[in-house]
Amino acid sequence: MAEDSTLADLVVRAQKGDQDAWGRLVERYAPFVWAICNRYRLNLQDRDDVAQMVWLRTVEKLGSLQQPEAFAGWLATVTQRECLHASRAVRRRESNEHALDLEREMGDESVMIGQELERCERRAALRAAFAQLPPHCRQLLLLLAQEQQLSYREIAERLCLSIGGIGPTRGRCLARLRRSPHLKGFLGPAAGSAGGGGDV
Repeated sequence: MAEDSTLADLVVRAQKGDQDAWGRLVERYAPFVWAICNRYRLNLQDRDDVAQMVWLRTVEKLGSLQQPEAFAGWLATVTQRECLHASRAVRRRESNEHALDLEREMGDESVMIGQELERCERRAALRAAFAQLPPHCRQLLLLLAQEQQLSYREIAERLCLSIGGIGPTRGRCLARLRRSPHLKGFLGPAAGSAGGGGDV
């Protein structure tokens, strides 16, 4: 399936039993679920249990979601409920008199969820935009972004480019990436027309 599937499309397909769409939803939102769980200071085993329960509840209830585009907020609510349930169980189990008042922190939690959701959506949009670049752009940008930095000479040899062509090609590839409709909501209005000129 193409990388540019919208969230609503993925949800609708998952509701109809499409395993590929379900897998993409889990891959896209698993970091989001973990980020919420981390805020509740659960140990690793409890976080694993909560995450499994969240996805189980999601499978059970996904068919009742009337607005597929509201999936992220709905998933955040499911995750928060499961985290609160697990936190209360931990407090009862440990009889900890100094446990945090998690209910009081819900205001801060909603801010964090919004920020984490934005990061998650931005990463998904960038992956979709990157997947639409021509292969030579993807190869060049991946080589330039490697943790162990390669010299321009090494990159030129690997991609059969001239050393002097790497910088301009990189500029055109990045400009093309910025023009992607996937990044429209994440970049300023000038970004779509920013530098780099013609097609790569």
